[in-house]
Amino acid sequence: MPRLRTTVAAATGAVALGVGLGVAGLASAAPTPAPTPTASSTPSTGSSDAPGERRGGPGGRHGLRDGGLSAALAEKLEVEESAVTTALQEYREANRPTSRPDPGTKPAGPDDAALAKALAEALDKPEADVTQALTEIRDQRDAARDEAVADRLAEAVKAGTLTQAEADAVKKAADAGIVHVAR
Repeated sequence: MPRLRTTVAAATGAVALGVGLGVAGLASAAPTPAPTPTASSTPSTGSSDAPGERRGGPGGRHGLRDGGLSAALAEKLEVEESAVTTALQEYREANRPTSRPDPGTKPAGPDDAALAKALAEALDKPEADVTQALTEIRDQRDAARDEAVADRLAEAVKAGTLTQAEADAVKKAADAGIVHVAR
């Protein structure tokens, strides 16, 4: 029994010494100075509201404000890009959600029929033409995204980061919408 008490006492002492040194080390650590803003430390948020300008967000990584939709629609419908941009802005403003969705629920996707109808009216074009243009643009973007994902996964397999079986599994999960693969 005395040996057990000695062992317990030594272990307790060692723990107390470690905790004491750790607390002392934290207490003597120099405080981290607060960063001071400089002209170069302000991130560019792309605050311009001009059509086609880069949107804010961390590092401007959200790309163009409408992802080039205005330009693509203008080309397909043979109208001025500024007219499409204005029509899209008006549609988005009129259909902006009034409240946040409940946590855990997925927000409703865009109503393509309503968008096509609103754009057709604003641009004085047949609704069928606008619907077809929107469908073609979406199909082109989906194909480009799929190709980019396939290329990125092929690079990972070639580099040895993933096996082909793992790349196939990621592709399957991305196609099912379970995961998002950045381009």
